Amino acid sequence: MADWEVSGTVLIGCNCDYGCPCNFNAPPTTGDCEGNWTWHIEKGRYGDVELDGLTLAIFADWPKAIHEGGGKAVAYYDERADERQSEALENLVRGGEGGPWGIFINTYELLDIVPAPFQVNVDGEHSSYKIGDVAELQMEPIKNPVSGAASSSTKAGAPPRPSSASTARSPTTTRGRTPSTPSSPTAGAS
Repeated sequence: MADWEVSGTVLIGCNCDYGCPCNFNAPPTTGDCEGNWTWHIEKGRYGDVELDGLTLAIFADWPKAIHEGGGKAVAYYDERADERQSEALENLVRGGEGGPWGIFINTYELLDIVPAPFQVNVDGEHSSYKIGDVAELQMEPIKNPVSGAASSSTKAGAPPRPSSASTARSPTTTRGRTPSTPSSPTAGAS
């Protein structure tokens, strides 16, 4: 059994209008869902493996709403992770350890898990990240379409478009205790 816990910030971007209809049991704005979830782990562990300061992300594309399944996804994890940290992060994103990944894995086929360079700036509504040459996200407050005033929420942008707006920044803590899923020696290989 693996005991694990991660605390940090999740940055989310999608191709829907702000408010992400999938979160309210509504169909995606454009009929399909393209989303990304990037977890910056400020403090975390997987068993006795420390995960502090590492980041992982999932980019997925579903033909309809997320809950209808049929999606395809690719995961990225921080290339600074050592061998044990890489194995821990891969086990998490494969979904067998529970948490958000244990829910998502039922809605898509995970095509690959790839190490990548991450640059993450956690700065409230102006948070951002860059994942190598794969994706870039820059958050900004949503502007009221009538008054132009900025609100305290943010707008969804379609990943992985450079400098897109974003949908959410939220501090989060996730914990799990489930049977371990063995990591394949070829995990992450193309």
